[in-house]
Amino acid sequence: MRAVTAVTAVARRPLGALAWALAAAVPLVFVGIFFLWPVVALVATGLTSGGQLDLGGITEVLGLERSWRVLGNTLTQASLATLVAVLLGVPAAFVLYRLEFRGRGVLRALLTVPFVLPAVVVGVAFTALYGPGGALHWLGLDRSLTVVVLALAFFNVTVVARTVGGYWAQLDTRQGQAARTLGAGPVRVFCTVTLPALAPALASAGALVFLFCATSFGVVLILGGREFANIETEIYRLTVQFLDLRSAAVLSLVQFAIVALALAVSALLRSRNERAQAVRDEVRAPRRGDTPVLLVFGATVLLLHALPVGALVWRSLHAVGGGFSFENYRALVFPPPSSPLHGSVFDSAALSFGIACVATVIAVTLGMLVSLIVSRRPRSQGLRRGIAIYDAAVMLPLGISAVTLGFGLLLTMHRPLGLGFDLRTSVVLIPIAQALVALPLVVRTLTPVLRAIDPRTREAAMMLGASPFRVLRTIDFALLGRSAGLALGFAFAVSLGEFGATAFLVRPDAQTLPVAIAALVGSPDPASYGAALAASVVLGGLAAGIMLMAERWRVDGGVGGSW
Repeated sequence: MRAVTAVTAVARRPLGALAWALAAAVPLVFVGIFFLWPVVALVATGLTSGGQLDLGGITEVLGLERSWRVLGNTLTQASLATLVAVLLGVPAAFVLYRLEFRGRGVLRALLTVPFVLPAVVVGVAFTALYGPGGALHWLGLDRSLTVVVLALAFFNVTVVARTVGGYWAQLDTRQGQAARTLGAGPVRVFCTVTLPALAPALASAGALVFLFCATSFGVVLILGGREFANIETEIYRLTVQFLDLRSAAVLSLVQFAIVALALAVSALLRSRNERAQAVRDEVRAPRRGDTPVLLVFGATVLLLHALPVGALVWRSLHAVGGGFSFENYRALVFPPPSSPLHGSVFDSAALSFGIACVATVIAVTLGMLVSLIVSRRPRSQGLRRGIAIYDAAVMLPLGISAVTLGFGLLLTMHRPLGLGFDLRTSVVLIPIAQALVALPLVVRTLTPVLRAIDPRTREAAMMLGASPFRVLRTIDFALLGRSAGLALGFAFAVSLGEFGATAFLVRPDAQTLPVAIAALVGSPDPASYGAALAASVVLGGLAAGIMLMAERWRVDGGVGGSW
């Protein structure tokens, strides 16, 4: 509770110890009960024998060739996907944040959509393009490392573009202009002036992309299979197929070590990034010399993003025989007798929508409380350290396997805290798990908005007689409203498409849409695969529509560097 004490001390004068302590404690208690306890319980179950700590499993599991192959797959996939995302994301950042042209805002919103598309949808889309019957099946890339890396980059080009672009738009251009005046060409100016200035944002974006790729589940499960399994899918296989909690616990610890390092690097570089942004946006009209960058950006949008999605839509509109048909969409309402689902896909969609609404309310409410806390800037070094610890504690769900979380909830939520009922027999745990997954994104969306407030603004308002609650209402909450739409969109889209933890918690007769799609993909019936294509279009369309509406609701454009 050191972090709660620190936050209470920070805010003692503005609002009062009790109110700030409650605001800090609610998210901590939620994360502690529904995240930390299940994860620790799962790891402890795997590392104990007969009630005694048994660490022999660590050397045993790490001594297996399979474990090192899985670890190598994880690091290779994450490293290559990070490299591709950075190489393609930097041109996108330049076009969307340094150039002024008609439709730039629409393009920014559209580029956000791939990041929030459900992993199951992206996996099915790439299978529709590169798999049997796909337009590019002749390349022989189905079930290959190349396709896995491209699918991971599909998500994360957006992360690089927004993180680097929001920083790039606020760089002082006078040094580059001086270099050009002295005769340096555009390439030399970029390499010697711009690139070093972008280094903190590039490193921060790279660390986050590596984290997202190293913990990817749905994409690797669908596209990689057992040959290209990463730590996340291996944990799922060990727990679901073999109930090997010892090996799963060891791999969870290995994954946590990898993610903790990535989070530490990301947090360090993000703090540098935020301090460096002090200049107003500077944009200009496109020039002839920008043509190569524009071509790279156009190829990224068309080949990496539009082509797989287009293949998904195209194949969903064709029956098993190959002719144009709406049969696959009809199967969503009237499933054939061979369907592996209990009920229709639209039943699963309705259930997913309702659960996502509840998860969004939880994630945004807790995210606002956390953002109010971590955005404070006390003068005391000790208090700042306490807030940093609090921030890291709430960010923990970002760095732990969703599979580990889901299985941990199953282990611990049997009459938790003395309750008289078993939470595992209801759908209550599903929105809780989804809210935990969405919470870090909500916090990272809202916090930079509050950190941009000059503390002297609050002090001036209080000197003029405003009460602490009025200061919060008229300053903090007014600015939070500018990014509330975007936070809602992120939370809802992420909750709607969450698959890793939900796969453990759903009942066979009440499956969410991502779980239903995975069941359809795994069925040997060709008609089920067609229904999976159509269901993926529906789920992707819902996520994309929500995200585009969220971008339109947003008034403030300053969250580009918040990830």
